[in-house]
Amino acid sequence: MREEKYDVLIVGASLAASAAAKRLVDAGLNVVALERKKLPRNKVCSGILSPRGHRFLIENFGPLPRDILHEPTSCRGVTFHFPSMISISMDFEGGPTPHLNRKFSDYWAVKSSGLNVHEETSFTGLEDDGKLVHVRAMRAGIELKYTARYVIGADGPKSQVRHSVYPDYMKSIPWFMVGQKFQRIIECPLDEDYFHFWFHPGLGHYTWSHARNGRQILGVGFPSGKNLHEYHRNVEAYLRDKHGVKLEPAEEMEGCAQNFGPSLINRYIFGKGNVLITGQAAGFFNMLAEGMSCALHSGAIAGESVVGAIQRNRPVQEVYRRLIASEAKRCTDQWNPFRIIFGNPHEADFKAGMRKLSKREQLAVIRDIFRFMKIYAPYGWGRQILSQSLIRMVLNKYPSGRWL
Repeated sequence: MREEKYDVLIVGASLAASAAAKRLVDAGLNVVALERKKLPRNKVCSGILSPRGHRFLIENFGPLPRDILHEPTSCRGVTFHFPSMISISMDFEGGPTPHLNRKFSDYWAVKSSGLNVHEETSFTGLEDDGKLVHVRAMRAGIELKYTARYVIGADGPKSQVRHSVYPDYMKSIPWFMVGQKFQRIIECPLDEDYFHFWFHPGLGHYTWSHARNGRQILGVGFPSGKNLHEYHRNVEAYLRDKHGVKLEPAEEMEGCAQNFGPSLINRYIFGKGNVLITGQAAGFFNMLAEGMSCALHSGAIAGESVVGAIQRNRPVQEVYRRLIASEAKRCTDQWNPFRIIFGNPHEADFKAGMRKLSKREQLAVIRDIFRFMKIYAPYGWGRQILSQSLIRMVLNKYPSGRWL
């Protein structure tokens, strides 16, 4: 069987892939992406982009077309809610950011990058012989073979590329279900200009809400194997009783499996040999249910690393791990309780919001944050979060020795 030959093969055709492709195509490399679905395809995502993600899209792909946005088309900032019933609203630095419809925004980015995509083509495995990576794939029941100097896995949290490199990894970590339901609004005092996030261990590991296309999203993260409907009912009742949110029954829902442990505890997975792993496949996931900005930046770094490795004749992993350290630091800062309290890791001024509170309210918020972090204790993450946070405070970085 004839093998198709490329300089770089990317698995997945999402934002991380588009960012990587932009760097590679601009450098004159021959690049292909394998995408198991037909484009444009649906993507489970709230759609709220961070300021740095917004800047990245404009700088690399140009102004965003209206038809790739949901309504409301933008988000002004984020509101943190705490069990003590204190709420802190913070505007994003630089102004409102876009509310992306991932089905169309990803397709727009892919096309803008110049990436050649083989649609409805599923990656099935690879072998890296040290010089070339041999990739197997399937399309319409027919086996396909590719060779590439480098492979970039940008295929999401349950990455098959990562599985090919680390077959036992997925069994070694806890998985979470992240689900959101869409409900028409009867009454909703929550400001639709903001993304709302609850630091409340009684609601789940991850709870958010915001307006989208005339409906309200109620989203929740919880351990895999638990029941989405039970968690959703609990969140819906809490928002009704505590915030006066009244909604009609859910019209539709969507969900996916995630693991945000790597971001919390600095245990990213960047690949080995000539295979790079990036985006959510590598463990990048911001606290505010937003993985798009770190997917874009880490994807671009993966692309830059390949270009740099070729130009300098250096091992690509050496280049990638040096360049990706800044993104790992930025992402883990999002979950670092000390950075949340004393810094501004979310591109919104939390300290300024805290200064508006009384001393008693400030102490209540700090207690609520640390009580929320205890929800991760069953996974052994609490001590790791604390130890990594202290190392970051002393060394101004997170140790790279924890990365795969």
